[in-house]
Amino acid sequence: MSIIFSGIQPSGNLTLGNYLGALRNFSKLQDANECYYCIVNQHAITVPQDPQLLHERTRQLAAIYIASGLDPQKATLFVQSEVPEHVQLGWIMITSSYVGELERMTQYKDKASKRGDSIPAGLLTYPPLMAADILLYQADYVPVGDDQKQHMEITRDLAQRFNRLYGDVFKLPQILLGHDGTRVMSLQEPTKKMSKSDSNTTATIYLLDDPKDIEKKIKRAQTDSLNTVRYDTDCQPGISNLIEILSAVTDQSHEDIEKAYEGKGYGAFKKDVADAVISVLEPIQQRYHQLVGDPELDAILDEGAKKAHAKANVTYVKACRAMGLYRK
Repeated sequence: MSIIFSGIQPSGNLTLGNYLGALRNFSKLQDANECYYCIVNQHAITVPQDPQLLHERTRQLAAIYIASGLDPQKATLFVQSEVPEHVQLGWIMITSSYVGELERMTQYKDKASKRGDSIPAGLLTYPPLMAADILLYQADYVPVGDDQKQHMEITRDLAQRFNRLYGDVFKLPQILLGHDGTRVMSLQEPTKKMSKSDSNTTATIYLLDDPKDIEKKIKRAQTDSLNTVRYDTDCQPGISNLIEILSAVTDQSHEDIEKAYEGKGYGAFKKDVADAVISVLEPIQQRYHQLVGDPELDAILDEGAKKAHAKANVTYVKACRAMGLYRK
């Protein structure tokens, strides 16, 4: 049985792309693996947050995890700040890091370039904390997108550096890329990935969108004048994106979808895509609304924090003893 770790920040509203590319796969992984799914709220505070909003988004994300199929009896769901070993090992990972390698991180450079001279230190030290998140659980695999590959590389580098200096404490995690290859693009700019931070809200389907809004967004999705339902990301990126979405939510192949809509217009195709998406998201939304204000959610997170702490503490104590921070 492999150990799986994954974390999502409670920032912004999750999208259809988040569900098809990540959340849906978490529930598949939990059946045959030891899974730890973390709401990484301490990563969120690398930039200023409204305290009440951060609290609400943390609960909302936990409810979405469960509504999307995560079973607390099979997987451990918890909030990062409720397991103190994350920041404790994070400091150790920071002391093992070099400023130069942290400054070379692409995400740091992108975010720092927009901050002028007022760059929060947390943006620089984000990768060592992420490394601690993963290494605490001796994870075998970490499901990540392409944009997180560099963070996974530095996680492995830090683990190897620590092991070389102090002995074998950390397992070297492997990247688990896109379980089924689903990549959902913007409805308005189909050459760009669908993003929860897109200022154009018509470009993004959010998991909690009202069915009427989902229908409107897909109806207005950018296509082309060819009026042919064909999967060709170069010539027809908009239609290809809608085919990808329909394929993901119905398990039909691209070829079967092309045949089904041969000779039909885009109107009928878009309506069917909308209906299929709504049929998948409605049960998730119903379960979410049941959970988000229910004490059951708090009980699940409390139990998850206990389980995560029990696992994380073993690794943390081992690391401290290896470094001479604890008496033998």
